[in-house]
Amino acid sequence: MTAERRLLLVTGLAAMALAAWLGLTVALVMLTLEPADRSLVQQLLAPRWALALMSWVFAVMVVAGLIRRYLMPAMVTPARIADQARALVSTEGAPPVAASGPKGIQDLAQAINELAGQRDELRRNMAERVQEASRSIQQERNRLAALMSELTQSVVVCNLDGRIVLYNNRARLQFRALSQSPTLADGAELIGIGRSIYGVFDRQLVAHALESIHLRMARGAGSPSAQFVTTTRSGQLLRAQMAPVRVSDAAAGEPALSGFVLMLDNVTRSFQEEHQRDQLMHGLTERSRSSLASMQTAVDMLALPDLEPDMRERFLGIVGDEVSAMSRRIADLAHTTTQGLKTRWPLEEMLGADLLLAAQRRIEAVTGRSVPTAEVDASVWLHVDSFSLIQALTYLSTRLFEEFEVRFLRLRLQSAEGRARLDLIWEGHAMSTETVMSWEADPMRIGAESTPLSVRDVVDRHGGEMWFERERLRHEAFFRFLLPLANASEQLEAAQVLVNESRPEYYDFDLFQGTETDSALDDRPLSLLSFTVFDTETTGLNPSQGDEIIQIGAIRVVNGRLLRQEAFEQLVDPARDIPAESIPIHGITPDMVQGKPRIGQVLPAFHAFAQDTVLVAHNAAFDMKFLQLKEASTGLSFHQPVLDTLLLSAVVHPNQESHRLEAIAERFNITVLGRHTALGDAIVTAEVLLRLIPLLQEKGIHTLREARDAAQKTYYARLKY
Repeated sequence: MTAERRLLLVTGLAAMALAAWLGLTVALVMLTLEPADRSLVQQLLAPRWALALMSWVFAVMVVAGLIRRYLMPAMVTPARIADQARALVSTEGAPPVAASGPKGIQDLAQAINELAGQRDELRRNMAERVQEASRSIQQERNRLAALMSELTQSVVVCNLDGRIVLYNNRARLQFRALSQSPTLADGAELIGIGRSIYGVFDRQLVAHALESIHLRMARGAGSPSAQFVTTTRSGQLLRAQMAPVRVSDAAAGEPALSGFVLMLDNVTRSFQEEHQRDQLMHGLTERSRSSLASMQTAVDMLALPDLEPDMRERFLGIVGDEVSAMSRRIADLAHTTTQGLKTRWPLEEMLGADLLLAAQRRIEAVTGRSVPTAEVDASVWLHVDSFSLIQALTYLSTRLFEEFEVRFLRLRLQSAEGRARLDLIWEGHAMSTETVMSWEADPMRIGAESTPLSVRDVVDRHGGEMWFERERLRHEAFFRFLLPLANASEQLEAAQVLVNESRPEYYDFDLFQGTETDSALDDRPLSLLSFTVFDTETTGLNPSQGDEIIQIGAIRVVNGRLLRQEAFEQLVDPARDIPAESIPIHGITPDMVQGKPRIGQVLPAFHAFAQDTVLVAHNAAFDMKFLQLKEASTGLSFHQPVLDTLLLSAVVHPNQESHRLEAIAERFNITVLGRHTALGDAIVTAEVLLRLIPLLQEKGIHTLREARDAAQKTYYARLKY
């Protein structure tokens, strides 16, 4: 309860007490009078009731003034001292408790300040000892951080839920190139501590690679890895190699992972160059056929004994011209093929039995049917893109079950004549050649999932063959894939230097301990949530009357850490005038926003930046109203939970007079830089949030739901825009 509400409550009680006392006094006097005297008194007082009421009101005002002057300080000061003491306990360097009033209260404040000073001195002594003991360790960390930062390889480390635990500067730059709005968010909407890697990679693709690693670990591989190629939403082609991060205390003989490492390469340009070379080779082939045909005709004519001299010269010219043209085309091809490095779809070395096991699990999971394996050569190693190949097998299996009602399927793998023969066998209806060709050429669709690749694309990618056969004696039919073999001694399990002991620029290894739970976001502890703390600068204070956003700033808080390197800041052209009276407040002039993106361009980038996080702002109702008014024009909705540091401050410090951002920052000894700039206010708000969370926990408020419920009960929650 605020001080003003307490004053109103106490004054009301005093007014009721005065009224009761006055009424009781009049009643007692009336009871002592004779009936005639009582009637006379009533006649005398009746015209003067208004004067009595005014006297009562005046008395109430005097009492209220006395309460405010003498009683309220005695009531409010101890509560305010308690609020300041809590801030002093939770924040090192917070300003000392200041109190006015009776000497006893001042002595109490002084004693609290002395205890806080002793605690700070002990903390400083302890910090000095810890710093001295860890100086050598810090030097090693700095060296590793510098090494990781300067690596030319993009490295991203994730926990098993796909949340990013670590990334280096090269990865940050690469994700910036993958961003659909790199000039706005600098790629921060795709990468960040605590963000999901599935914003870039398909979840099933990563799960397949992890399953492959698990299989290799189970077989005792020393350094298992997997690789895949995928396209991003921006159309870029990424090649990723995955290595495991092992659990250091896992039981012997039980391979366990706490996460995985992704080493990334953008192969878009090199793949395009290879495609251009293929097109050039195809053109060379087709044109050479024409040239060879012309030369063959000319040679045949030159072999005639009675050929006229002028015709002989003409055919010799044809031969010379075609030879020169072929020479030029070959020279052009040689020149083109020397440009850049050769990039192909990466094929991984994989044990054939592992591929069949993974395919069996995938087909059974999709179709719900049992798919046994038979005649599997355990010594066969394949050189394949296992993900696309399993997609092809699953696609063919689903079509067989759905369209031909086959009774069962089984998988077979053998080697013959330097290649592997992978068969998908079934019993059932016969199939026409036209049907087989159609299935090969159609884009693959498995349930609700689809891919532009066809079975023929997958086969061509492997440089293999695929056809349909029937075994009439066994009443069976099968699709046969001819696939390239690999040498087991050349497995792609070369040692990779795992980076789970490195300390690059961007990391939070505590996230290895965190996993997604089935509980709703509202029931998760505040300390485990990821927050996007943001602020807006606007042309005015009336969003419903045409005022517009002119700047958005935001920063992330993950796992109790303020990630200053993961920030969002963008000026916005409001497409209207900026009132002159507002410029001294935010410092943004019309020239500064001229030519900047409109809000329709900026909000999608900010929406992606804030994805999967809790939004936080100071006086959030104001900022959220501006965002909500843009939902119709942008098609974006901010459905995330929202926390308001103004309301949370009122929860933990209900006795303070002010909950302005500057006042809260002063209570927590937070340095305010860049006030009334969007990013500056967002950083201060984030610092305030980190100070408020432990104070909320002291009040028994641990989860997001509890924090939101407590905030809605405060007086300030009634503010509307």
